[in-house]
Amino acid sequence: MNDLETKLAAARTRLILDKPFLGALVLRLPMKAAGPWCRTTATDARAFYYNPDYINSLSVDQTQFVLAHEALHCALSHFARRQHRQKARWDIACDLAVNPILVADGLRPTPDALFLKEFEGMTAEEIYPCLDEHEDLKPQDDHLYDPGENEGGTRGEGGGQGDNQAPGGGGRPQEGQGQGSRPQSHEVEDEARGEDRPAPLSHEEREQLAVQWRQRLAGAAQQAMQAGKLSGPLARLVDHLLQPQLPWRALLARFMSATARDDYNYTRPSRREGAAILPSLRSHEVDVVVALDTSGSVSDAEMRQFLSEVDALKAQVRARVTLFACDADLAEGGPWRFEPWEEFKLPREFPGGGGTDFRPVFDWIAREGTRPDLLVYFTDAEGRFPERAPDYPVVWLVKGRAKVPWGQRIQLN
Repeated sequence: MNDLETKLAAARTRLILDKPFLGALVLRLPMKAAGPWCRTTATDARAFYYNPDYINSLSVDQTQFVLAHEALHCALSHFARRQHRQKARWDIACDLAVNPILVADGLRPTPDALFLKEFEGMTAEEIYPCLDEHEDLKPQDDHLYDPGENEGGTRGEGGGQGDNQAPGGGGRPQEGQGQGSRPQSHEVEDEARGEDRPAPLSHEEREQLAVQWRQRLAGAAQQAMQAGKLSGPLARLVDHLLQPQLPWRALLARFMSATARDDYNYTRPSRREGAAILPSLRSHEVDVVVALDTSGSVSDAEMRQFLSEVDALKAQVRARVTLFACDADLAEGGPWRFEPWEEFKLPREFPGGGGTDFRPVFDWIAREGTRPDLLVYFTDAEGRFPERAPDYPVVWLVKGRAKVPWGQRIQLN
């Protein structure tokens, strides 16, 4: 055990010296040897648990990886972000989100580490719906956040369990659930050998730990930046996580409301109205252009949800909306115009195209010689942009993590 403790301490010290951001996060997790219930390593956002035999099989470099892996799960608040999602699938998505970050930062992964290049740069929420084709994957560690789900959970036999798992089953089929039913043999073993298994997080603990880890994330980033040892990918990740997480609907409403040309007029009234100068409210209709990326990167459900939100907002700000649909070129039959009192909806179905080019929408506006009060583009931001920004405000509502060269970017997911 002394040799194991020396290896873990050496790995943690190397992280502190070479990777101060990750090292500062690892320092926040007490290291505890676990019983047979722990296959490899585990965390409950309160501590780092490890199987001594597993750690003994790793090199010091690989031990650094597993320490940083569990710490980053906590720093990214994966324990608080699952919501309705099925646990085992969420655990896999979290592993696939964390490991590319660590590999890009120069850490050596363990042989059982989950890594798929196609998911690099994606969040766990973005990876989760893409796992239908990867049913054979298993979580490399145990995430002990949720009650009654053993060792990372399972998908459920036949895919019929989904999110509605029976308590204590972890997604496994429950047979004979009456009062006389007996637990399965592996559950008896868990009870016999898992006395040291930590209790799951309560709702209050989950909320408190989410705040604490957010503070720890900010502090660790500040220390690493002062030392000049915060890599580019990690710096972008921290910046994204620490920016205000306002719902995209609230941000879109803020932009559209700010565009509304409501103002008070203090011009001198006629003498017949008296000597007092009282303000009067002058209102004008707002000209808003909405463009939809129909290249296939945005689902129909997401597109309709976005349109329904714009429909609710346009009545509030008295907006006249011009709708474009565009992939590599403008859709036939467009644009479509909607007055403030008309329902804003898709005129028809748009088949997904093969590419994305944002220039046709801006070219059409330039040819018409118009200047809208606001242009909102709903897209994944993977395409060809105009070289120069137009002389009117543009808001990009982006699904994914792609950047935009100009305009205001609002994160959809």
